[in-house]
Amino acid sequence: MLILEVIALDAKDAEAAQEGGAHRLELVADMASDGLTPSVATFRDVKTATDLPIRVMLRDAKGFAPGNLKQLRRQAGELREAGATEFVLGFLDAEGEIDEGVTLNLVAELEGCAWTFHRALDNSNDVLRSWATVQNLGCDTVLAAGSAKGVDDGIENLKKLVTQAPPALLVGGGLQQRHVAELLAAGVTGFHVGSAVRPGGWESPVDAASVREWVSRLV
Repeated sequence: MLILEVIALDAKDAEAAQEGGAHRLELVADMASDGLTPSVATFRDVKTATDLPIRVMLRDAKGFAPGNLKQLRRQAGELREAGATEFVLGFLDAEGEIDEGVTLNLVAELEGCAWTFHRALDNSNDVLRSWATVQNLGCDTVLAAGSAKGVDDGIENLKKLVTQAPPALLVGGGLQQRHVAELLAAGVTGFHVGSAVRPGGWESPVDAASVREWVSRLV
């Protein structure tokens, strides 16, 4: 099944993404910090505005180490109480390796939930080696560009990673429409977009027509 996941910041984004035919949302706050945990109130607004699946970011600081793990666990619990059932998270240690301990500590709050390990993978010391570590953490999806520099630089890694599923590979991070055909041919079925469906940049809302154009390419 082909999936287009769209980054949403609020209910207006969610409505536009659904109107355009998106299959799932990644809900975040503060894209100036590359996406942090949204408030419970924002989650409730988005949940009311759409019936799309919503994957909620669990991240409280720029970079790939938690600012306050205890607080993140509390936020995860509050979001679950509000109805969240899908999440996005992932951490690196100070040496640039997947931080299994910290990740699993937070995952302990998510029993029964589907979750995505996000682009911390791309920023690790070795993307391919890190994939093998992430496979044992319990996520059903990994969001990756194949490189910290983005899809242009990481596309050959992505072609290798997609053959090593599960978990499912969701490609995002500098993804452009010109990449889609090559990735589809390699077996990629998941695509993730943010600014690519906001013609006015991050200060503007998701544009339903832009989402629709992306969906039309996933055939």
